[in-house]
Amino acid sequence: MISNNNSKIVVIGAGRVGAAVAYTVMLNNLASEIVLIDADRDRARGEALDISHGIAFFKQVVVRDGDYSDCADADIIIVCAGAARKEGQTRIDLARTNVAIARGISSKIMEHAKNPLIIVISNPVDILTYVFQKSTGLPPGRVIGSGTTLDTGRLRYLLSQHCDIDVRNVHAYIIGEHGDSEVPVWSRASIASKPFDEYCEDCPRACGSINRRKLFEETRDGGAEIIRLKGSTYFGVAQAAARIADAVMGNKNSVLTVSSVLNGNYGIYDVALSLPCVINYDGISRYLDIRINEEEEKLLKESAEKLREVIRSCV
Repeated sequence: MISNNNSKIVVIGAGRVGAAVAYTVMLNNLASEIVLIDADRDRARGEALDISHGIAFFKQVVVRDGDYSDCADADIIIVCAGAARKEGQTRIDLARTNVAIARGISSKIMEHAKNPLIIVISNPVDILTYVFQKSTGLPPGRVIGSGTTLDTGRLRYLLSQHCDIDVRNVHAYIIGEHGDSEVPVWSRASIASKPFDEYCEDCPRACGSINRRKLFEETRDGGAEIIRLKGSTYFGVAQAAARIADAVMGNKNSVLTVSSVLNGNYGIYDVALSLPCVINYDGISRYLDIRINEEEEKLLKESAEKLREVIRSCV
């Protein structure tokens, strides 16, 4: 029996990130068919076979290698292709190489697909989300960058560990760039509906005031630390990608901090960065105005300007 009624997810790029995304999508039973596309067809076939050999232990799904013609009827196309980020290298340093790759992929997708929904994972994700949206001409809501989805998850995890609370009851956002200028929204952070400052006052651990700067720096630099320790990151971003795909495939109206090209939100135009968005089968259904404070809005606009400078120089 095939699950999910002939639904199909295409993953472009069969490196560590792409393989982890395909594997996580399979584990979560998000589609009945998963297709891996890579310039190295043997690599794509090998990863597909490796995942397929464990399908006997899960629900039935087809995992195979393919080509860009598979984009024609895909429900979602997840782009993971591009040069990997190295230790000591910022996401912005990746831009010039990966912009050219993104343009080539965009062209190949649009040769076959009429109105695809694209999730961009490759870094620098905000710059490449911008490139994919402009290159394809798709509505901004149909080109979704993973953005600060993972950063938001990291912050919630760290807060849950510090407060000894189930991470599912921790609500906090990272917005802006997925990178050095990202912005923690402390003014809207809460635990089980209790504003974060209030929770800290009543916390039985009596640890004093939380070191917000330290927690934010651990969040912002989490990817770099993983790269230092093991050479690359892929499991966390694969889970973030699968969460976005799940919101789309399940038409769930989930609120996630994804990246997209903005048109006036907080006075920001023509740059891609992350804000809380409602995600369903159409992509980004709407943006949520969470009423950040003046300092956070100032930092968000500074983040947008930094991204705009990169766009001017390499896009």
